[in-house]
Amino acid sequence: MIGDIFFQLSVRSVKLNFLRSILASIGIVIGVVAISTMGMLGTNMQLQVKDQLSSSANTIVITADAVRMGPPGFSSSSSTRESGITKSQLTKIRSVVGSNGSVIPIYSSNTEFTSGNVPARGMIYGIDPEDVTKFLHVGNGTNIASINEALAGYTLAESLGIRVGDKIKISSATSGPPGNATSSASRATVTIVGIVDPRGTVADSVSSDNGIVVSRDWYTAQYGGKDHYSQVNVIVDDTDKITDVEKVIDARINTDEKTPAIRISDASSQLDTISSTLETLTMFILAIGGISLLVAAVSIFNVMMMSVNERVQEIGILLSIGTESGEVRRMFVYEALILGILGAGIGGMMSLVIGYSVVSAMMGTTAFFFLPASLVYIPEGMLVGMGVCVISGLYPAWHASNMDPIDALRSE
Repeated sequence: MIGDIFFQLSVRSVKLNFLRSILASIGIVIGVVAISTMGMLGTNMQLQVKDQLSSSANTIVITADAVRMGPPGFSSSSSTRESGITKSQLTKIRSVVGSNGSVIPIYSSNTEFTSGNVPARGMIYGIDPEDVTKFLHVGNGTNIASINEALAGYTLAESLGIRVGDKIKISSATSGPPGNATSSASRATVTIVGIVDPRGTVADSVSSDNGIVVSRDWYTAQYGGKDHYSQVNVIVDDTDKITDVEKVIDARINTDEKTPAIRISDASSQLDTISSTLETLTMFILAIGGISLLVAAVSIFNVMMMSVNERVQEIGILLSIGTESGEVRRMFVYEALILGILGAGIGGMMSLVIGYSVVSAMMGTTAFFFLPASLVYIPEGMLVGMGVCVISGLYPAWHASNMDPIDALRSE
């Protein structure tokens, strides 16, 4: 192609109108950067979520089909219907799991915390201290040893400046809804003895990063609901047995198919849901980035039509000396391709730098950035950019090749 005389004529045309060509290519640059960067961001989000959920790949989450009514803090006698995993259901779950794993019953509510004079909201989890270390890691401090001790999630500790030894006030069962005038006088106090390491997105539904972990005795003393657990986590020793364990638990407890008593999920089902959502979001973002390529296509089309109009006599001469229409078309398609290669090349290099910066700023990590699944969006974006240029140049090329040589020579 490089030795083709018509390719050389295309290169000459681009050089003669270099500034115009660069300006036309800027649209392609922006489009390639937008598509590549957004694609890499979406893929890095998916890869990070999959990596985080894989840490809970051996965990089955069991929740009650009924949900607690009313905000946490109201007494069960007045406005809360007892619900959750019952003691008898927990016994059945333990009998199914046996020695094949660990069964961890968990209480949870969304409530209000106060550290000093700084309020915050988050989840509070009531867990047997012996079960805490089975799926949570205390990075700073120690595990809960007494009823008035608690663990703070990493994000909550960072936002409120909580340190080991600090005392935290938590809305108790007698406080009423958060914001009630009497709530500050009826909050229970716990001492933070440890900070839980960050967990990110997990499949076991325990988002401890922005929460507090207390002993289940403290939780039931404050909120009631003893032996009615919010969820039960089953950590299976052999991940190959997860499906079998789920089926047996379902058969033992959900005896009424029309009205199941519990819902059972694991990392695979949650991963499918989250991945589907992220893929949809990524496609939507890519579509927005594609709009810039549509604008670029109009710009390239305009530049190519200007090039044809400026070279009418040249086209007339070529056609009059026996040049075939296909060769004239090829000359202008080459010119569009050169603009595409120029814009896509610059866009590809900028995508690597801008994409890295965007992923780092928005996700806080670039651990997955250089994986093939992420970097593949750069060549894909470049190919789309070049394709847009070539398509935009097809009509001008066809228009040029179908000119009447006599009329073309007469033009001024």
